Amino acid sequence: MFNFFKKDKKETVAPVEKATLYAPANGRIVPVTEVADPVFSQKMMGDGYAVIPTDGDIYSPVEGKVLSVFPTKHAIGIQMASGIEILIHMGLDTVELNGKPFETFVSEGDTLTADTLVAKCDLASLAEAGKDNAMVVVITNMDKVKEFVLDEHADVQAKQAVGSVQHL
Repeated sequence: MFNFFKKDKKETVAPVEKATLYAPANGRIVPVTEVADPVFSQKMMGDGYAVIPTDGDIYSPVEGKVLSVFPTKHAIGIQMASGIEILIHMGLDTVELNGKPFETFVSEGDTLTADTLVAKCDLASLAEAGKDNAMVVVITNMDKVKEFVLDEHADVQAKQAVGSVQHL
C-alpha cells in the first residue's frame, strides 16, 4: 500500500573513472591538432596527442589489451578496460615503409601497462625516408568518451602521466 518496506529498484550505475594517459616516448608532447597530417590534426580518427620523440623506445600510452598490431608494424590498436580504443601510430605516412624501421614486442591479446615497451623505432631510418617521426596517440571511439584531458604541453619522459580519458 505505502511501499515502505519495498526495496528501491533504481538502477545502480558504475562509477565513471578516469583512466590515465601516458607519454609513449621521451620528447615533446603536442595536441593532435598540431600533427602534420590532416587525418590526425582535423581529428578525423579521434582526439589525442603526439610525442615528437628524442629516441626510438615506444611504450604503451595506456593500460589495456592489444587489439591489433598492423602487419606493417607502424601502428598498434589497444582497448582499455572501459572499452575505449586507442591507436598508437608511429610516424606519419609510414605504412609504405613496410615495417622496416619498426621492431614490435607485443602481440594481439597481450596486456599492457605504461611500463610495456611496445616497439622500437629507428628514427634515423624515418628521417632518411623523409617521414615525420610523430608518435601519435588517438582515441578512435570518441562516442564512448565523456572527457579527454591533455595536461602536459612540453617536454615529457616516456611513461609519464600526460592526461586522462573518462568513458561515458
